[in-house]
Amino acid sequence: KMIDSIFLITSFATLFVVVDPVGLVPMFIALTDGETRQRRREIAVRATLVAAGLLTLFGFAGESLLHFIGISMSAFRISGGILLLLTALDMLFERRTLRREGQLTHVEKDPSVFPLATPLIAGPGALASMILLSGEVQRDFVGLLAVHLVMIAVLACVLGLFLISSKIEKFLGRTGRMVVTRLLGMLLSALSIQFIIDGMKGSGLLG
Repeated sequence: KMIDSIFLITSFATLFVVVDPVGLVPMFIALTDGETRQRRREIAVRATLVAAGLLTLFGFAGESLLHFIGISMSAFRISGGILLLLTALDMLFERRTLRREGQLTHVEKDPSVFPLATPLIAGPGALASMILLSGEVQRDFVGLLAVHLVMIAVLACVLGLFLISSKIEKFLGRTGRMVVTRLLGMLLSALSIQFIIDGMKGSGLLG
């Protein structure tokens, strides 16, 4: 079956908002403070590749893992939707930024795997989103491929923004970042409610 272009746009929007490439820029700058441009580039590439590996694993094997544990896709849609809604509320009320900044205090010298790749890029919300989006295409290989290409596109945005992070920080400023984060939070809250409604329909809780 053909992949619906609306599904691709929704998938991109969901992952883009959950991963929040723009919100990650100040974290990346703080984590790589004092590093050379070459070292910053290495950290950015490594973090993005590790995150891609984790998200691919959850995209392809996540649903099988759920079946193995005995969790239905509908139940996961509802819980994933709630998790995304909490992320959205955090974004709307600035708690997400504060928590991410709190994580920066316990950082090794190479932050590419932790905390950059996980939990900042491939966090619980992004991993849950990959399982949910892969579940929507129900084992259709073309659909799975499309979801993973969308994920790669979002991570390409992350990498691109990391590589020009210093310029972005100067351009946006703190107010600009807050406005972008809140707009993305509004969009994510609507998408998360849609996941919850779909999960309830799938489980028969809604007609």
